[in-house]
Amino acid sequence: MFALTASQRFFLYGQAVDMRKSFDALSGIVSGQMKKDVLSGDVYIFIGKSRDKIKLIVWEKGGFVLYYKRLEAGTFHLPRVGQWSLSYSELCLLIEGVEVEVKHRHKRYGGPAEKTATPA
Repeated sequence: MFALTASQRFFLYGQAVDMRKSFDALSGIVSGQMKKDVLSGDVYIFIGKSRDKIKLIVWEKGGFVLYYKRLEAGTFHLPRVGQWSLSYSELCLLIEGVEVEVKHRHKRYGGPAEKTATPA
């Protein structure tokens, strides 16, 4: 089953992309311009010039998966900075049409791995 999860990392490419690009050209942008490893399992997000189309590319075991959405009305609202790292919830908001701009993120419990050892 195809799925994106909160355990993945999401990277938004901040420039407009020709939406005719497919797997090879988008993975070339990831490795060449974003300086990321396209085979890492991270999700890379691209938005077209008219901001009414979005593509997500991710490497899963055995090959690439490409998610594509075209809006019938309206546009995607992009953060104001070039390349962004998004959380899963921010990606969902972006796709649903909610403007994503984080001014301050409140700390949340992240589990035992996030705790630091205290000296005795």
